[in-house]
Amino acid sequence: KGGIMPTIQFKGKSFVQNHHLAVPYHQLVPQKDKSLTDKLSLHDNLIIHGDNLLALKALLPTYAGKVKCIYIDPPYNTGNEGWVYNDKVNSPLIKEWIGKTVGKEGEDFTRHDKWLCMMMPRLKLLREFLCDDGAIFISIDDNEQHNLRELLDEIFGEQNFVTDFIWNHRKSSQNDTDYSLAHNYTLCYAKNRRTFKLNSLKIDGLKFSNPDHDPRGDWVADPMDAPNIRPNLTYAIKNPNTGLEYWPPQGRHWRITEEKFKMALADNRVIWGKNGKTKPQLKRFKSEAEAKGTNPFTIWNDVPTATDATRELMNIFGGKKEFDTPKPVGLLNRIIKLSCNKDSLILDSFAGSGTTAEAVIKLNEGDGGNRKFILVEMEDYADKLTAERVRRVINCKSSINELFKPDYKGSFSYFDLGDPIETEAILKGDKLPSYLELARYVYYTATGEEFDESKLDESKNFVGSSSHYDVYMLYKPDLEYLKQTALTLNMARELRAKDGTKPLLVFAPTKYVETGELEELKIDFCQLPFEIYKVNK
Repeated sequence: KGGIMPTIQFKGKSFVQNHHLAVPYHQLVPQKDKSLTDKLSLHDNLIIHGDNLLALKALLPTYAGKVKCIYIDPPYNTGNEGWVYNDKVNSPLIKEWIGKTVGKEGEDFTRHDKWLCMMMPRLKLLREFLCDDGAIFISIDDNEQHNLRELLDEIFGEQNFVTDFIWNHRKSSQNDTDYSLAHNYTLCYAKNRRTFKLNSLKIDGLKFSNPDHDPRGDWVADPMDAPNIRPNLTYAIKNPNTGLEYWPPQGRHWRITEEKFKMALADNRVIWGKNGKTKPQLKRFKSEAEAKGTNPFTIWNDVPTATDATRELMNIFGGKKEFDTPKPVGLLNRIIKLSCNKDSLILDSFAGSGTTAEAVIKLNEGDGGNRKFILVEMEDYADKLTAERVRRVINCKSSINELFKPDYKGSFSYFDLGDPIETEAILKGDKLPSYLELARYVYYTATGEEFDESKLDESKNFVGSSSHYDVYMLYKPDLEYLKQTALTLNMARELRAKDGTKPLLVFAPTKYVETGELEELKIDFCQLPFEIYKVNK
C-alpha cells in the first residue's frame, strides 16, 4: 500500500541531506552605494552577494512560502574548467564547503557526487520559499539532467513533476564534435501539483480575418474533428444549404456534442468551405482566442538562442563579452509568463549575468505589473556584472540606445552576506550555553519561526513545535555528556511512540542509527553546532 518512494544515492548524501537545517542564519548587510534606491529594504527588489546556501537561509524568515517562481541556472557539471561557476565544483567557496561539511571522504568523490552534494541542500531550502501554487524551473543539460530529475523527485515528490521544457538554444552547427548539441532542458516542478497550473500563452502565428463581415470581428477556422472514436461524439451532420451529410473521418470523432453543434449552427459559428461541399469547421473569434490563450508546447523553437543572449549582454556592456553563458531575456520572459501573475515574486539564486532581473523589469514595463525579483550571486562579479546590468537597464544605458525605452522603472537594494546571527553571542565566553539559550538558537535557525519559551520541557528534551516539526534536543552544558550522548534507534522509537505522526527534528551531538531507519520513523536528525565543542578546550 503506497510503496516506498525511490531515492537517489550518492557519496556524501548522509552528510548533506539535512545540512540545510544546521546552516546558521547570517546578517544581510545593506550596501547603499551599490543599491539603486533611496530606501534600502529587504522588501525591495534584492541583489544579494554571498554564498547562495547561506544567503537563502538568511532570506528564509522573510520570504518562506512567498515566492511564485524560482528559476536557477546552476553549473552544468560539464567538466570544463572554463565555466564561471567551475563545473568541477572547484570554486573556492564550494570546495571549502564540501571539505568542511563532507570531510576527507570528499576527496574521493566523483564530480557527480560533488555536484549533488552542492545541489541537495540548496534545493531543499529553495522548496521552502515556494508558495503553495508556486514552481521551480531549472536549466540543465545532459551531464546532470538524469541525476537532477531523481534528486528533484526525492525533494519535491515525483507527483509534483510538471514537465521538461526543451529549449533549442543553438541554430548553427558544431564542427568540433560528433554531433551538434542544440538543446537544453528546463525542468519544472511544482510545490503542489494540485494547486499549480501553467498559464496560457498569447496566441501567435494565427491569421485571423473576417470574409463574411461577421459583426463579432475577425475569426479563424478550427477543425471540428479530433483523434480517436467516441460514440457519443459520432453522429451525422447535415449541411442545411446543400443537404449533404458528413460523418467524422475514420478513427476520429466530432469535438462537440450534437446539441452543441445545433447551437453553433444557429449562432452562425459553423462554416462549410467553398461551394458548401467540404466538411464543417468552427469559427474561433480573435477576441475569444486572445482571452483564452494557448497551452505552451514543451519544445521551444521560438525562444531566442544562446547567441542572442550573448549579443543582448554585449549590447548593454558596450560590445564587451562580460559573461560566457548568459541566458536570453526571452527565455526568462517565457518562464515568468507561464508561472506568474503581475504581482508575483521571482527568485534566482544562481543569478549570473542578471537576466532574470531584466526580464522582470521589462515585463512590468510592458503590462504595468508589479513583479519583484530576488537575485543571489556568490561570485565576485555580483556588483560589477549582475547588479550593473540591472542599473544599466533601469537607467537606460546601452551601446545601442534603441534597445531601451526611456521609461523603464525599477529599483533594487544590494546586500552583502554578513556574520552569523547569535552564534558568537550564545557561545562566547568559557562556558557552554544553557539548555534554554541553545534551544532558542537551534529552534529559530532550523524553523525560522518565533520561539515559545513556555513550551520548552528540558526533562523530556522537548524544544517546541513549529508548523512543520516537533523539535527535540539532546543536550546538557557538560562536555562529558556531549561526548557520550548520541541519538540511538531505541531513543528514536521512543520519541516517535509518544509524539504522534508529525515529523520530528532531533538535535544531538551525533547519532548511532541509520538514516533510512530515521526516515521510516519520520525523524530528521541535525547535529548540534560544532562551535560548542570548541569551548573549554
